[in-house]
Amino acid sequence: MSDFLNLSGKRALITSGTKGAGAATVDLFRKLGARVLTTARSAPANSSADLFVAADLSTSEGCFTVAEAVRGQLGGVDIIVHMLGGSSSPAGGFSALGDGDWHKELDLNLFPAVRLDRELIPGMIAQGSGVVIHVSSIQRLLPLPDATTAYAAAKAALSTYSKSLSKEVSPKGVRVVRVSPGWIETEASVKLARRLADEAGTDVEGGKKIIMDSLGGIPLGRPSSPAEIANLVAFLSSDRASSITGAEYVIDGGTVPTV
Repeated sequence: MSDFLNLSGKRALITSGTKGAGAATVDLFRKLGARVLTTARSAPANSSADLFVAADLSTSEGCFTVAEAVRGQLGGVDIIVHMLGGSSSPAGGFSALGDGDWHKELDLNLFPAVRLDRELIPGMIAQGSGVVIHVSSIQRLLPLPDATTAYAAAKAALSTYSKSLSKEVSPKGVRVVRVSPGWIETEASVKLARRLADEAGTDVEGGKKIIMDSLGGIPLGRPSSPAEIANLVAFLSSDRASSITGAEYVIDGGTVPTV
């Protein structure tokens, strides 16, 4: 694998890198030779102090703390992977979402990328090279009205921002690419499948089918794994993808039903 993809000497920031696809991406980047700084609200038990910074990226202060750590510990950055995202909004459709719910979704799914890019991309421009990966979601195209309207809207905003940014900085040597996963089989999603299975009186595979059916089906018949997301991100971050910028790569097992 390293004969084809090599990130040796690259300095990378990967947000939300302690669980799920983020953790898989951190692990793969390090295997491929990159020096990776990652961040989350709290450190896992096995974190290395010089490669992890605890920060709440939903705040401007947290983003500044991470940017300072990148400059201080890595001396700059060659690759930024904005993996952070998620939703905590209540079910119940649009009328159940108050201003606070909307702000939370934007603060988690849009503003961390905007703030970190503003802090770190100028250094990439100065060195004449860099890669920025914005991890969006297919829900920007397929929102679930009962529960993910605000999350989907925030990811749509991230995607539009990413496209605009790519047009501005690609001529200056900085590539900007979007990755849009569908359902990823993480510990949290398996926990959800178990809960749905218990409620429906079925097993965990039945719970997974409930999730897939709610998405309109997954032609591949299964969710993506965290490692599969990491593989795509690593390729797009590498010199193998040196002419790719401004594009969106969907990795969803065929869930999105349109061209």
